[in-house]
Amino acid sequence: MRYIKIIQAVLFITLLTGVAAACSDDTPAGEDNSTEQGGNGATDKDNPDNNGNSDTDNSDSSEYPTPDRSAIAAFPGAEGAGKYTTGGAGGTVYVVTSLEDSNAPGTLRHAVEQSGKRTVVFAVGGVIKLNKQLVIRNDDITIAGQTAPGAGICLKDYTLRVNANNVIIRFIRCRMGDEAQTEDDAMNGYQKEYPGKRNIIIDHCSMSWSTDECASFYGNTNFTMQWCIVSESLWHSVHDKGNHGYGGLWGGTPATFHHNLVAHHSNRTPRLCGSRYSNRADMEKVDLCNNVIYNWTSEGAYGGQGGSYNILNNYYKLGPASVANGTHARFFTAYVDKGSEEYPQAAGVYGHFYLSGNVIDNTRTDLSSSQQAEVAAANADNTSSTAFVVKDERNAAEITTAVEASDLLAPVRFSTLPDYSFVESADAAYESVLTYAGSWICGWTANGYTIPKRDKIDMRIVNDTRMGIFSTTASKGGGNGLIDTQSDTPEKWDDYVATTSSLIDSDNDGMPDEWEKANGLDPNDNRDSGKYNLNSQYTNLEVYINGLVKTLYPF
Repeated sequence: MRYIKIIQAVLFITLLTGVAAACSDDTPAGEDNSTEQGGNGATDKDNPDNNGNSDTDNSDSSEYPTPDRSAIAAFPGAEGAGKYTTGGAGGTVYVVTSLEDSNAPGTLRHAVEQSGKRTVVFAVGGVIKLNKQLVIRNDDITIAGQTAPGAGICLKDYTLRVNANNVIIRFIRCRMGDEAQTEDDAMNGYQKEYPGKRNIIIDHCSMSWSTDECASFYGNTNFTMQWCIVSESLWHSVHDKGNHGYGGLWGGTPATFHHNLVAHHSNRTPRLCGSRYSNRADMEKVDLCNNVIYNWTSEGAYGGQGGSYNILNNYYKLGPASVANGTHARFFTAYVDKGSEEYPQAAGVYGHFYLSGNVIDNTRTDLSSSQQAEVAAANADNTSSTAFVVKDERNAAEITTAVEASDLLAPVRFSTLPDYSFVESADAAYESVLTYAGSWICGWTANGYTIPKRDKIDMRIVNDTRMGIFSTTASKGGGNGLIDTQSDTPEKWDDYVATTSSLIDSDNDGMPDEWEKANGLDPNDNRDSGKYNLNSQYTNLEVYINGLVKTLYPF
């Protein structure tokens, strides 16, 4: 409209005077006079009113139409109940240029707290020392940690919390620690009332050094956590209950937890939330598939007071802390709810479970012959008396009818998902998880995508699991792989050296100039990040960020 008015004015003057005129404060079509910089370092040449962010609304493109994303995976390799999450695809691009934790443009917190569809990419790598919880409150966001240079991004001191719909988080490390003296999880996203938040996928993240659980997600709808390493919660730290060191509380409706490595925790590997908060036993529908659980003590995996659970083809590997705890041959302990003042009607509620294909490794040399026999029996029958145990939390006076294990066991798998083709055998999953799980260090150069590598912490955790060992000390009473503080490990946050990307991204659309040139895009047009030139299913920016990690999915 602006240019039409200019043309009309020129024609009018020309007709009257025969002389062409121009107004000095107007911008001729095809020429740019905008130099306004957004706080994220983006220059938007086409929309100076968007605060400099790379706003990529390409709905007018007929040459490369926007697809219906409702049946397209969030990214190649996404599986489970959260598979079709779209996150911030096609929206504003926020470039993180600072490791400071503030609301200033260019920080992760600023990007997270914006609204609308948005993708967060990183031009810096290193440790972000959080000053408080980092809470995702606004829907439609993708956080692409694989774009960070150097050793990637690591969050410390406080929790990364998901409290929004349509969220994709990939390749982020949350290594909380106890320096802030706060009791919390490394990463979480839970709701005590259904349906909670919808469409969330957590992919290839590493969570550790928590003072409560490392990774707790429950009460959400259409949720997936996949290919993550959940390790080394702090055993004797700042939790008000004393010894803790727990893996996570998991649940959802439906929710999928697959191909995760859960290592070096005393308990909750995981605890299934069940109906103890919602009092909706019919709502919880969870698949635990192809996870590797290593070196737990106490009851390990348990809970599920209400709900339907498939526990399929998981690999349990006994560690130094596992042998003497009496649960060496147990896959799951199912709890019967005792109710509460808030939910007294939940008393007596229990879940239903389908167990199949789970394996306990029996190669430890410190297993007695009787223990080896019990492990063999559990592997032969996942529902045997040692493999699946019922624990009734009610007082004896409250129990009118005893609950038997057979009451809780389902004869066939629950059809929680339409597709289980991604589920492999437990033995195959063991190799897949140790080969691919966790947050990797990725990159791109003019010679192409670099070979991803793990950081030192994840490398050690994987090696511990493979070798059946531990490689830490215990300063306050932990031991056998259970740490009391992050300083019990050989690694430090300082290992994540602050790094600024050497890649030039002239239009701040998240794609390096040389990559854009190599793929026929314009490095000076930030609109092309949200278009579908290169792939009919994923935006050009998604093609770039997916390409960084394309070798980290075995199928």
